[in-house]
Amino acid sequence: MSKAEAKKRIEKLKSLINKYRYSRHVLDKELVPIEIEDSLKKELFDLEQEFPELITPDSPTQRVGGRPLEKFGKVRHPRPMLSFNDAFSEKDMEDWLERISKLLTKEEVSKIDFYCEPKLDGLAIELIYENGILKTGSTRGDGIIGEDITQNLKTIEAIPLKLQKAVDAVAKGEVIITKKNFEKVNQEQIKRGLPPFANPRNLAAGSVRQLNPKITSQRHLDSTCYELITDFGQPTHKEEHEILHALGFKTNNRYSKYCKNLKETFEFHRFWQKNREKLPYEIDGLVVTINHNKVFEKLGVVGKAPRGAVAYKFPLKQATTVIEDIRVQVGRTGALTPVAYLQPVEVGGVTISRATLHNEDEIKRLRVKIGDTVIVGRAGDVIPDVVRVLPEMRTGKEREFRFPKNCPVCQKELIKPEGEAVWRCPNPKCFARQREYFYHFVKAFDIAGVGPKIIDRLIDEGLASDPADLFKLAEGDIFPLERFAEKSTKNLINAIQLKKKILLPKFIYSLGIRNVGEETAQDLAEYFLSLERLKKASLEELQKVRDIGPQVSQSIHDWFQEKRNLDFLEKLKKAGVDVILQQPQFRRKLQGMIFVLTGGLETITREEAKEKIRLLGGETSESVSKKIDFLVAGKNPGIKLEKAKKLGIKVIREREFLEMIK
Repeated sequence: MSKAEAKKRIEKLKSLINKYRYSRHVLDKELVPIEIEDSLKKELFDLEQEFPELITPDSPTQRVGGRPLEKFGKVRHPRPMLSFNDAFSEKDMEDWLERISKLLTKEEVSKIDFYCEPKLDGLAIELIYENGILKTGSTRGDGIIGEDITQNLKTIEAIPLKLQKAVDAVAKGEVIITKKNFEKVNQEQIKRGLPPFANPRNLAAGSVRQLNPKITSQRHLDSTCYELITDFGQPTHKEEHEILHALGFKTNNRYSKYCKNLKETFEFHRFWQKNREKLPYEIDGLVVTINHNKVFEKLGVVGKAPRGAVAYKFPLKQATTVIEDIRVQVGRTGALTPVAYLQPVEVGGVTISRATLHNEDEIKRLRVKIGDTVIVGRAGDVIPDVVRVLPEMRTGKEREFRFPKNCPVCQKELIKPEGEAVWRCPNPKCFARQREYFYHFVKAFDIAGVGPKIIDRLIDEGLASDPADLFKLAEGDIFPLERFAEKSTKNLINAIQLKKKILLPKFIYSLGIRNVGEETAQDLAEYFLSLERLKKASLEELQKVRDIGPQVSQSIHDWFQEKRNLDFLEKLKKAGVDVILQQPQFRRKLQGMIFVLTGGLETITREEAKEKIRLLGGETSESVSKKIDFLVAGKNPGIKLEKAKKLGIKVIREREFLEMIK
């Protein structure tokens, strides 16, 4: 066979194999027996071996291949990957609708309808295609940066290597495993003498993060897509799903439903709560999304969740057990959390022995006593929670729990700040607070192999009084300790030294400032660009940062005013910790440009537009002058437009502006 003939044959084989794959894994229709498909793949493989220059990235033979990776690369998401806030009842859903309605006009509220789809119990992924060919597949990671798992995702037949149309596209979805295949994998584990996986999500997440893609390919994984990031002009979320399906992605359209109001949403939720076992995979509720995309975008984001969508969870998976004790834990910010110690019980396939009681008010509300028989559940199938007390099971031997007035560790008198339900230890030197902060710091720095047990050992042996001491440790400090061999000592020191360089957002998060999570740390880094500028920021300047109000700005400002914190920063610096300040490349796009916004914008709010400009390195002004580079003119622009024209300032419309900030 000549090369030209082989090329034609290969293209026909690829087309036919992809047709059969799409039908089998996306449409669930078997056009030919699997043996036929395997036979075609074998012929394709043989031809490609004979003519290796004809191998292309979208070939079915490239799903499993290549050497095992040493580690996963990092991928910055084109848009942050968000999670969802939870709702567990019809009242929760009604409250959600009431909250978001306050942010909309009457006309927009009248347009509200919903698209409801199963909330899958898997691992969130993002897929990027260029000219229809899969380029990158990544995990959610911290929402901003994920891990590049392209090689492993290629092994999943439900994920197209080539789209039905040669377009650029970004889609989000979930890697899952069916109940049937989950059982099959666990049977194989048991045959090999290995422990079975606890649940489908753990199996799916662990499988796609294997460094060897051949292991991933043996796990029988599946995938569906539920969000299209690329704008193809889709006005609704429902049409987004239809476009995804048309492009060749597997979707949950058959199990999803358009609902014109909350009543229909409640009916659909009850249907799947009753029939969830009939689905081929595990779900823990529905994702309810505002169907109109413009309304959804206008609602924006709060924290790490979109306001326009919510995870409407099924009721807790529950069981009964006995509270053997209640103890109070002191967190890194001084917050005291009462924890119920339980007789071990299995809930939703997981054995739990502890459950949170949240705060003193919750204990009073539940009227819980030590020795009570209680109903416990995993909220949203995840967090152990005491749901209800069964007082009829009491014997008279139960004991009241009294919340302490003093910190159980340092004995400092507790305080309850105004407007809060949480008691706090005000002592920054409290040993429990310092230890919890130590755990937080190491986790934020992502120091491999340094867990709570190692940290406890270093503290107890007097080798580390705070996290800065970690970076001064030498092999000779640790090797004499019992159970530390030469190799493990060297590995530990290397792991610590490798983390001396850290990005500014992670460093800010590691400081454990009250009310500053990962996303707020990212926003602070994007705004101030350096630790020195953040240290000197006033309350007023802090409140200019996205989603930072008076309470959060006060806690940030107070942290940098305390001498012990400044001393700690200096100690880290002397220990060789280097905070990396380079701006991401995308930030420089509007560097040095000044914009004025005037008139009404249709697809983005004024504040969101300003935020986009700032994040891309530009500035905004409220007045028109010769210093201005661009005037963005929306509807009814007013006198600013006339002034800009007289001064010769470039005027752009909303569509041009949106192109600039892509």
